[in-house]
Amino acid sequence: MRRPTIKDVAERAKVSLKTVSRVINNEPSVMQATRARVLAAIAELDYEPDATARNLRSGTPFVIGLVYDNPNPYHIIAVQNGVLAACRETGFGLQIHPCDSTSPLLAEELAELVQRSRLAGLVLTAPMSERADLVGALVARGIRVVRIIAATEDPGDGPCVYIDDRDAAYEITEHLVQLGHQRIGFLWGGPQHRSSGERYAGYEAALQDYGITLDKHLVIPGDYTFDDGFRGARRLLALREPPTAIFGSNDEIAAGVLAAAKSVGLNVPYDLSIAGFEDSPFSRQSWPALTTAKQATGDIARHAARLLIGSLRQDAYEEHPLGLTNRGFVPQLVVRGSTGPAPLQRPRAPSPSSDEA
Repeated sequence: MRRPTIKDVAERAKVSLKTVSRVINNEPSVMQATRARVLAAIAELDYEPDATARNLRSGTPFVIGLVYDNPNPYHIIAVQNGVLAACRETGFGLQIHPCDSTSPLLAEELAELVQRSRLAGLVLTAPMSERADLVGALVARGIRVVRIIAATEDPGDGPCVYIDDRDAAYEITEHLVQLGHQRIGFLWGGPQHRSSGERYAGYEAALQDYGITLDKHLVIPGDYTFDDGFRGARRLLALREPPTAIFGSNDEIAAGVLAAAKSVGLNVPYDLSIAGFEDSPFSRQSWPALTTAKQATGDIARHAARLLIGSLRQDAYEEHPLGLTNRGFVPQLVVRGSTGPAPLQRPRAPSPSSDEA
């Protein structure tokens, strides 16, 4: 079957093509009753505007880009869904662009993408959003950019959505300390992500506030991956004095910790408590389910896209321009079965041969 066209919508709603176009573009000049009739016709026909054709006809770009470089597929899917939700509200199209965040030619690559695809602007995720040189180069080229970044407060240097990972990590560590844990391991995410440093800072601050001396042997570098969680946990559990709890910088790392604990016969949470971060499917599908910090990734991404779209079209949202401002999100602690009181005896360490994996 052929896809419905704007002409089909106009005939179904008994209005002109121009009226349908005005409704799609969210122009304020359409009467509410007429707008409702057109929107009903669009829903009944399952009509989707062709953003590329609109660009060519009007000369105004109606497509934005989402740029990412992240090893966590669950995180990226949530970001995509959030940005798509904002695009669908206003009839904008979306082009998704994975990239290498370490490329020295990334600014040129993204500028070419914007020009070639006629993009109206970009939503930048970490770590690209946290590269001042990259953001500056894009802005200097006249490219509109909204960033999703890790920060405790609005940095005040451009449109962004910021996530207070530090306070959330503090709360997770505090939860473990209040359960009686004194030796708490920490597994880093990728150092190129500001979120990794922010989460470590929250962990360190909580230990300090509770009078627990930081043991550098309990802090392991790595990336936001299951494999690094597994390997890091095996290193921690092989210590002469292993931790009684491990905080992974995201749920994928924490799931790797859980697998490592089971591989050496530890019972979670009775022998070892484990906490993650983000509340991804990893945290809910693990057994036991993981204590974590719930991060509203979809809402974060949706607000970032709304910021960008609102700056492109001042009639896109009723609350523009005062209501669409930089906004902060704080992930919330979710306690599940993977954390419990500190054991009376330290977790038993694996045999030397078990650390070869």
